[in-house]
Amino acid sequence: MERFEIEIFPFTDQNMAADARGPAVRSAVVEATGETGASGHPRYAGEGVVADIDPHSRAVEAITIDGAELEDGWSVRVIPVETDRA
Repeated sequence: MERFEIEIFPFTDQNMAADARGPAVRSAVVEATGETGASGHPRYAGEGVVADIDPHSRAVEAITIDGAELEDGWSVRVIPVETDRA
């Protein structure tokens, strides 16, 4: 099953480099649900986060955290998570 870690960052100056924005304020590992979201991309869920993610570009097309939409200006980073293969 495909999994990603999503890191969530608060609003920062748009001119600030990504590595200068500080640590993520929250992260979650999400797994494919087998559903397609309203964006047309696969839906992933876990740890209170639900996101529609383009698995090829890793762009987050829609996201909710604990049932609420992410406020404008916040950003997310998507990191592939290796799955254990027996």
